[in-house]
Amino acid sequence: MCGITGFLDPSCSRNNYHLQATAKAMANCIANRGPDDSGEWVDETFGVALAHRRLSIIDLSPLGHQPMVSQSGRYIVVYNGEIYNFPELRKELSELGCIFRGHSDTEIMLAAIETWGLTVSINKFIGMFAFALWDQDRAILHLVRDRLGIKPLYYGWVDGCFVFASELKSLKGFSDKKLPINRDALALYMRHNYVPAPHSIFKNIYKLLPGNILTIDSKQSDIEPKITNYWSAKDIVYGGLDNQFSGSDNEAIKSLEKILGDAVAIRMVADVDLGAFLSGGYDSSLVVALMQARSERKVKTFSIGFNEDAYNEAHFAKEVARHLGTQHTELYITPQEAMGVIPQLPTLYDEPFSDSSQIPTFLVSQLARKHVTVSLSGDGGDELFAGYHRYDTGERIWNKFGWLHPSIRSSLAAMMGYPSTQTYDKIFGLLNPLLPQQIAQKITGDRVHKLGEILQIKTRQDFYRRLVSHWKDPLKIVKDSHEPLSAFSDPTRQADLDDFTQYMMYTDLISYLPDDILTKVDRASMGVGLEARVPILDHRVVEFAWSLPQHMKCRDGQSKWILRQLLYKHVPQKIMERPKMGFGVPIDHWLKGPLRDWGENLLDEKRLEEDGYFDPKPIREKWLEHQKGTRRWHYYLWDVLMFQAWQDSL
Repeated sequence: MCGITGFLDPSCSRNNYHLQATAKAMANCIANRGPDDSGEWVDETFGVALAHRRLSIIDLSPLGHQPMVSQSGRYIVVYNGEIYNFPELRKELSELGCIFRGHSDTEIMLAAIETWGLTVSINKFIGMFAFALWDQDRAILHLVRDRLGIKPLYYGWVDGCFVFASELKSLKGFSDKKLPINRDALALYMRHNYVPAPHSIFKNIYKLLPGNILTIDSKQSDIEPKITNYWSAKDIVYGGLDNQFSGSDNEAIKSLEKILGDAVAIRMVADVDLGAFLSGGYDSSLVVALMQARSERKVKTFSIGFNEDAYNEAHFAKEVARHLGTQHTELYITPQEAMGVIPQLPTLYDEPFSDSSQIPTFLVSQLARKHVTVSLSGDGGDELFAGYHRYDTGERIWNKFGWLHPSIRSSLAAMMGYPSTQTYDKIFGLLNPLLPQQIAQKITGDRVHKLGEILQIKTRQDFYRRLVSHWKDPLKIVKDSHEPLSAFSDPTRQADLDDFTQYMMYTDLISYLPDDILTKVDRASMGVGLEARVPILDHRVVEFAWSLPQHMKCRDGQSKWILRQLLYKHVPQKIMERPKMGFGVPIDHWLKGPLRDWGENLLDEKRLEEDGYFDPKPIREKWLEHQKGTRRWHYYLWDVLMFQAWQDSL
C-alpha cells in the first residue's frame, strides 16, 4: 500500500534536477500513504517524472523499493496496492525463464507486463491497484486502476503539464497555484455527498474510472489521453444474468465459501502484522470467521463503541469475537474524541466528502494501526448481495406508485405538498391517540412531503437517484452550475435491467461503492498508514455474485440470504439476528449542541454570499429549522459544512 504521483512535461523544459525535486515535493505531500520509504525516477529527454511513497507490506527489504525498473530496463512503475496472486504468477513466470531479485509483487507485475503485455497481465492480476507505467521504448505513459476502484487515481492538466496522483493534495507539490473549483462537480457533490468519478472538485482534474487504462503518447503533438476499458461491471452483470447459476442452494453456498474463502486466504499474506475490522454485522463477521478458520493463531479484530445505544454495535462485535475466539480489541469513544476528528477531515479526504461515517471509520483505523499494519474489511456485501434497506424500500414504493399515470402522480403530489409540515404534524397530533403507536410514530409531515416529492418522479432511474440524493435540486443551491453526467444519468454507463433491485445494486456498484464507501475506507486507513483489504470485492466474488439468481440474495423478506447461510456455519444465527445498524455518529444532535457555534460560523449568511458558491437562503432556512427541531436536516447541512471546512483548508 503506497502513494504514487508524477507528471509529464511536454515542453521538456525541466532538467533532471528540477524534475526530481518537483516529483519529490509531490510525493512528500502524500507521505502519510507511505511512511517507510520514498523514491523518484526521471528522464529529462521526455520530461517525465515518477515518484513513490512506500508502506512496506510484502518484501520489506530494499529490493521492494520503487520506482522499480523492469529487468530489461524497458518499463518503470510506481504502484499502489497489492497483487494477491503474485506467488502463482511468479511460479508461472519462472517456468518461462524469468529470474527475480527479490520477493515483491511489484517485480512480478513488471515481469508479467514484459512477458505478456499490459492488458493480458492486468487481467491475470487478482488484487487492488493503481499504477503508472512508463514505457521507455515507446515513450508512452500508462495509468491503470483496478476493476472495482478500490485504489484511487487522479489525473489532469496543471500549467500545461499532465499530472497524476493517488490524492489531490499531491498537486500542491507540483504548483502552488490555486486550482479553480469545478462548480458542476460541486453540484454533484451536493446531491450525493461525494464527488462522483470521473469528476473531481477541481477543473481539468479527473478520476480514472475503475477498470480503465489511460494512455498518453509523449511523441504525439497534442498528447491527449486515450482511455480504454479492460474490465466492465456492466459486462459482468449482463454475463451473470445470461449465465445464471443453476445449482441447488447447498451447491451455491459451497461455491461461495470456496471463492470467498480463497479471496480471504490470499489477503492474509503479509510480512507484517495483520487483523480485521469487526463491526458485528454480517459482512465483517463472515470475513473474520473465514480468516479464523484459516489461521492457526487468534485473528486480531478491532471495533469501536459509543455510549449512545442508537449508534453502538460494539457489544455485538464482542459477542461474535468471543464465539470465534479472536484476539479482540475494542475502544469506546466519547463524543469529544469523535468530534476531535472533524478538524482533520478536510485534509484527510482531500476533496469535499460528507459521509459522516467517515468519523468512526477513521477512529477504527486509528485503533487498528496501533496493533497491525494490514486490516481486512467486510465492505462490498451490501452492494453484491442486496443488503441495503433502500433496495427493499425503493422496490416497494415504486411498485405502489410507479404504475400511476404521471399526471395523476403530479396532481397527488401538488395536493400533498400544499399544507406545511407543521400543519400536518398538528393534524396527526390530534389523530395519534386513535392510531396504533407503531403507525402514529411513522406518520409525520416530513414523510408526507417526501412522499409528495417521490410521486412527481417519472422514471425508476430518476426515482432511485432522488432516493439516494441529499439536496434534491442542487442547481438551485450551487450558483452558476450545471449538473454533469454521472453513473445515474450517463447512458454509456447505465445498464438495461428489468429487475429494479438489480438496477439499484448495479448503480451502487459503479458509483456509491467506489466513490463513497471505498474512498472513505482508503483515506481513513491511509491517513494512519494502515492497509485495508476488501476480500468480498475480489473480482471473482463479484462475478460469482452476479451469476446467482436473485432469490439467493433476497428470500422471504431477508436480504443477503446466501451470505447469512454461509455465516451460520461459523456463528450461531441467534447471535446475528438483530436489526441492521449504520456505522454512524449523532451528527444531528451535535449540530444543535457542541458543534452549533462551529456550524454557525461556517454557514454565516454573509460568508456564504461572499464566497459565491451557494445561495445562502435555502441553507440558512434548513439550519434554522434544524436548530428549532422542526425538521432534521443534518445530512444536507453536513454537505455544506464539509465543503466550507475543505475550502478553509486550501
